[in-house]
Amino acid sequence: MGFKVGTMNRMLLNFRLFSRILYSIVVLVIIIVGGTLGYVYFENWSILDSFYQTIITVSTVGFGEVDELSNAGKLFTAFLIITSFGTFAYAVTSITGYVLSGDYRTYFREYKYMKNIETLNNHVIICGHGRVGSKALETLTAHNHTCLVIEQDMDIINYFRTQTEINCAEGDATNDELLVKCGIKNAKALITTLPSDADNLFVVLTAKELNPDLKIIARASKASSVKKLKIAGAENVIMPDSIGGSHMAQLVATPDVLEFIDEILIEGENQINLESIDFKDIPSGFQFKKIGDLKKDFPVCNIIGFKDPSGNFVINPKDDTEIIPNCKLIVLGSAEEILKLNQIFGIEH
Repeated sequence: MGFKVGTMNRMLLNFRLFSRILYSIVVLVIIIVGGTLGYVYFENWSILDSFYQTIITVSTVGFGEVDELSNAGKLFTAFLIITSFGTFAYAVTSITGYVLSGDYRTYFREYKYMKNIETLNNHVIICGHGRVGSKALETLTAHNHTCLVIEQDMDIINYFRTQTEINCAEGDATNDELLVKCGIKNAKALITTLPSDADNLFVVLTAKELNPDLKIIARASKASSVKKLKIAGAENVIMPDSIGGSHMAQLVATPDVLEFIDEILIEGENQINLESIDFKDIPSGFQFKKIGDLKKDFPVCNIIGFKDPSGNFVINPKDDTEIIPNCKLIVLGSAEEILKLNQIFGIEH
């Protein structure tokens, strides 16, 4: 709630700032146009002379009149001075202060930054940069994925914008307008790691509505929230505390096995890695063929898993398993082998 209030306050501050500037500009225009037209009407002066007379009148510089004023002109001048007294000075001071303070540079820098974010494509949106979000970001960047973080903490935002090249948008991830600005319609995945399950549920619902094909992974603090998040559209729901406890227990029960798995999964910089290869990334000449055929021509990695179009996994698939649309191959190999396989298949990571 504190984050939301903070963001709302900043939005109100920006609105008040720009509404004040806009108000000042409108007031200046009304005074100058009204005064110019008044002198044209009452004194039959030219537009330029009327404009000049208006400026020297409302600015109280003390210059003489353009020409002798008629009685109607004198009354209009008095009316103009009374109605613009202090208002003209306030408007000029507000605009000058806005320019000198550098607020306009901050606004346009933020505007340009957000316009650049809107051009992102095939990126991963991470909602929240806490313990879970920061770890997700670290892993994704290690695998060369383009990421965008949505955060409300100004210290974190300033860190990203001044010390990293990672995109970071300020705001509430539950705001659908912000998600659109962050290119959710062009994103390939969204990870929501907000502390509140209710907020994560709202993000999932909004994201799924904006991009039905988006892969969504959500964090849950309570077991009762897992089913709700999946119904809302999350493909995977992670409970960090539960996973952490289970992981520690398995280090006692089957330490060697788990350490080996950890060695495979950590950051993508190890000697052993797992890679998922989609059907569309397999050379066209081997699509609809058997896994055995692929092994013969590309003996780079070990194919240890097969995911069929229904989402079912087969461990150590047989060589006669057919490679069909919407399937995926899970391969195991060294970092060099994985890289070589990606180069052969033309897969970019």
